[in-house]
Amino acid sequence: MNLSRDRLLRKGDYVLGSFIKPEHVDGYINAVNPGDRSDLLGRFPFSARSVDDAVDAATIGALKWRRLGLMDRAAAVRRFREQLQTQSEALARLVTRENGKPLWEARQEVAAALRTIDLYLDDGLGLIAPRVLEEIGARTDHLPRGVVGIVCPYNLPVQLAVATSVAAVLCGNAVVMKPSKFTPGIGQAIAELWDRCKLPRGVFNLVQGSASVVGTRLVAHPGLDALVFVGGYESAREVRRATVERPELPSLFMTGGKGIALVLDDAEVDRAVYEILVGACLTTGQRHNSTARVIVTDAAWNTVVPELVRRAGRLQIGYGLSADTFMGPVISENFRSRYKKYGRAIMQKGHKAHVEADSVEVAGLRGNYVRAAIYEMDWRSGNGFLNDEPPGPTILLYRVGDWQEAVHLHNQALYRLCASVFTKLDNPCLGEVKEGLRTGALNINRSTIGTSLRLPAVGLGRAGNGVVAGMELLRVLTYPRAGITETRAFDAAHLVPGVGWSDFAHAAEPSTHDEEGDLSGALELSGE
Repeated sequence: MNLSRDRLLRKGDYVLGSFIKPEHVDGYINAVNPGDRSDLLGRFPFSARSVDDAVDAATIGALKWRRLGLMDRAAAVRRFREQLQTQSEALARLVTRENGKPLWEARQEVAAALRTIDLYLDDGLGLIAPRVLEEIGARTDHLPRGVVGIVCPYNLPVQLAVATSVAAVLCGNAVVMKPSKFTPGIGQAIAELWDRCKLPRGVFNLVQGSASVVGTRLVAHPGLDALVFVGGYESAREVRRATVERPELPSLFMTGGKGIALVLDDAEVDRAVYEILVGACLTTGQRHNSTARVIVTDAAWNTVVPELVRRAGRLQIGYGLSADTFMGPVISENFRSRYKKYGRAIMQKGHKAHVEADSVEVAGLRGNYVRAAIYEMDWRSGNGFLNDEPPGPTILLYRVGDWQEAVHLHNQALYRLCASVFTKLDNPCLGEVKEGLRTGALNINRSTIGTSLRLPAVGLGRAGNGVVAGMELLRVLTYPRAGITETRAFDAAHLVPGVGWSDFAHAAEPSTHDEEGDLSGALELSGE
């Protein structure tokens, strides 16, 4: 196994078109390979003052960038895509080394980022293009917000960084991005790609650092005109507290909480088990929409659950560069400890373990490896662990009598980002199941991680703040400005009553056939 252990060249923050190492250092973040903790990628210094510099730079960049037309901005995004395509393999290998996910999955993530750009350019431009209503002299333009702060997570460090920054730049905004403290090297690589695209200085900026120092400074900065936050619910609460004095700040919160699968009486067992396992364990269960809770009806329980446990034991766990690895490590040793502590808490409440949360040893490597944990929840006892986000590849099983009880239990969960239903398509109850489920996304016979940028994305409950993402992010990062231009000559014969216009020398008498005057200059009374 060829493990590259060369340290990354730490270039610092990217501000006003240049990489700059902070003069005043508040601390350091260590980029460590989670699959081999003896492999240190680099030690990145950070400073809260860099946030002020980056926002100031973005303010300058935004003034220049907003003056360019949509097609010019699209051309810059195409240049970024070319750079991403050229560096795709190197970037995928960096993802494997810094994030831990298998190389095949890292390649898929980079490919997904490329597809995201294509969709923005093919379908997204129409969402923010000007709309003209010539018959009433009206026009709507989607104008950039200004300076957009973006806080990115570690679980999809390329795809989410690309999706959010490209959307902001395409809309005419300037960006200040903070990558996760666990993936500073990937954040630096994204900045390098933007650096090659010949943008005006200040349009894209990146600051490294911890959430407590740099992240807090960024989200609360008065120079921001919009905020995109992708992370956990508790962190989102802190962001809300930091921005409480700015209720006018447009914000998109994507706080995940994971997905819920419902397995009904007539589900195809192989399909359900495969989709649940992939949904729960891809990215080692660290995606915002990973499957965490599985609600199974009585009729399906005795076939689905044993097969799920058996198949989970066959998952290949190992280093990301091994060709047969399905699941790599979790992101940090602290996260692995939290995963095991969560499993112990479940057991202490009297629930049953089919597979306990535990570490896994991978020969020759000191990494954060774990196995898929599966617990059977005695949810009727009153403590069903419905209101939190299970860490890592943790599957909680809930046995219910029928589909009605399954829907009812699902709707009690506080996180309702996405749901999967496994059943036959001709199930006569499927329509009622769809109608009853309160969820942001609903997949039939597909994993909870199945999604498309073409579709709107919104989490219910604690999964978000109700602002729609997906392709709609382009609308979030712009605001519509409507205007009407009057082209008709002023005619005093068509005025509203009571304005006293007849006092003027050349005023005409109101028309006898239009006693109420003409309001069409102010109101579109006749419709389009």
